[in-house]
Amino acid sequence: MDIYVGSLPFKLKESQLRELFEQYGEVSSVTIVIDNITRQNKGFGFVEMPDVRQAQKAINELNGSEISGRTIIVSKSEGKKDAKRRR
Repeated sequence: MDIYVGSLPFKLKESQLRELFEQYGEVSSVTIVIDNITRQNKGFGFVEMPDVRQAQKAINELNGSEISGRTIIVSKSEGKKDAKRRR
């Protein structure tokens, strides 16, 4: 399952985000979106977890939790096709 993670601290590293989600199960990939000009993260990213039950547990428990003083948003990511359909 692809998971959206928003309101991330700007200094958070992908390895730290991976560690957070690995508490709930296997993590296939972690990507924090980086601004091409400033090279700073944009405050959101994506985590891929192959097991749907583990992913849902991570979403349920991490949504609204705090990292470095910021309350993060964690939800199932909408695929590009779904986002286009909603417009």
